[in-house]
Amino acid sequence: MAADDTTGLQEDLHGAAQLEGAILAVSGLVKHFPIRRGIIIRRQIGAVRAVDGISFALRRGETLGLVGESGCGKSTAGRVVTRLLEATGGTIRFDGRDITRLRGRHMRVVRRDIQMIFQDPYSSLNPRHTVGTIVGAPFRIQGVRPPQGLKAEVQSLMERVGLNPEHYNRYPHEFSGGQRQRIGIARAIALHPKVIVCDEPVSALDVSVQAQVVNLLEDLQHEFDLAYVFIAHDLSVVRHISDRVAVMYLGKIMELADRDTLYEAPLHPYTHALMSAVPLPEPDAAGRRERILLAGDLPSPASPPSGCVFRTRCPKYRDRLDAAQRARCDGEVPELIRRGTGHFAACHFPEVRTDLASAEIPAAGV
Repeated sequence: MAADDTTGLQEDLHGAAQLEGAILAVSGLVKHFPIRRGIIIRRQIGAVRAVDGISFALRRGETLGLVGESGCGKSTAGRVVTRLLEATGGTIRFDGRDITRLRGRHMRVVRRDIQMIFQDPYSSLNPRHTVGTIVGAPFRIQGVRPPQGLKAEVQSLMERVGLNPEHYNRYPHEFSGGQRQRIGIARAIALHPKVIVCDEPVSALDVSVQAQVVNLLEDLQHEFDLAYVFIAHDLSVVRHISDRVAVMYLGKIMELADRDTLYEAPLHPYTHALMSAVPLPEPDAAGRRERILLAGDLPSPASPPSGCVFRTRCPKYRDRLDAAQRARCDGEVPELIRRGTGHFAACHFPEVRTDLASAEIPAAGV
């Protein structure tokens, strides 16, 4: 590749956190939970590396899927992005403004534009509050007075998400799981935010209800020009709703690409293993596809492996690399590197694609 071309790619990557139309940019985000020991004098003896240096950007009106095994840090990342948890390191920029350390009234203003839909529709709603109180809470907290009155606005929101507005005074226990999740969605869209982090919003629901909730989220996105960070472990749901997908493992992003590229031509061995588990509707195709089984359990985020964190379970490391290549995986942490247009992978020895640029350029912000 010519030097000018390489420079252009570097500029493209270093500016990726400020992509044209980006509403949210996360760079080098870290969240470590301290491990303390002692009764009277407690001292820190380590840390759980729940999120360990992830970067991505989210465009207006876009859905970024965040997938991975349970315990990989997806939900923690979502809570840090929404500032429900404080970041240990890195930066979060919303609409061009650094919100990583905002406090008090300054952060309260931003919260109008960044909301969250929680995973469990049973524990995320106060059982002592009526639906009207729950959905109306954002207006009271932010001091917003709807022109037509609070009750009328809440009932309008209930109707928009498919609930009977006459149930304004009912309590959460009087609703099904799917209806409770709709209450959570109504609460999230109440102030017309720009970004919503959806933390596995359908994982606790029946399959028949999941499609209804996903379709509702898509309708609301088109109506209000919402941007979603959609956290899930169901790869079929993620493929349906996402524009781009990031794959997490042990607190790190292993691969990031647009939806079709990631599902049809994954580069990282971990992504390959995940995709091999996706059910196929054609029995013949499912029979021809090799299922990749990962050995062992997810390592502890309190003591992750050295070098590549995936190497202890990587089938490629185990079966296809020589001693020198394995030594590199043992001792060198792979960077999230650009492997093609909008396609990034954190692997020293990714699968080969014929349309790749020859240069490997670290992604400062993806």
